[in-house]
Parts: sequence; C-alpha cells; structure tokens
Amino acid sequence: MKGPLLGAMFSRHVKRHPGLIPLIGFISVGLGSAVLYLLRLALYSPDVSWDRKNNPEPWNKLSPTDQYKFMAVSTDYKSLKKDRPSF
Repeated sequence: MKGPLLGAMFSRHVKRHPGLIPLIGFISVGLGSAVLYLLRLALYSPDVSWDRKNNPEPWNKLSPTDQYKFMAVSTDYKSLKKDRPSF
C-alpha cells in the first residue's frame, strides 16, 4: 500500500485545522442520533412487522395504554380506555 493510511491523513489534517474538531463532533452526534432513532423506529414501532408468521398484525395487540410515540405532549396514556373491538 502506497502512501499514508486514511486515519493518519485525517489526524494530520485535523491537527493543521483545529476549527474542524467541533464540526466533526456535531456531525458525529447528529449521525449517531439519527441511526439510534431509526433503530428505535424499526424495533419498537407497531407499524413494522419483522415476524409475519407468528405476529402478522402487531398493531392489533397494542393496548390503549401502550405509548409507542416518541413524545406525548398532552396525552396521558395510562388513563385511556379501550374503544376498539378485539380481534
């Protein structure tokens, strides 16, 4: 392999331009939080069905007190009653 490695070039570039350190930090935090949010949506959302054979309609098994939204501003999920039919 000819030339310096990518990590060595990156560290040398950051040492020459220290103003890039906050930019790299904010971009890393933003990318990390986006990946974590997508994982949360894929794993805990009732709209996503990973196992169609054992649980074909996961949204029917939710009780009214289950909070699946990320943030509920004015809804108290513990006081909700069931208003839909059971299947």
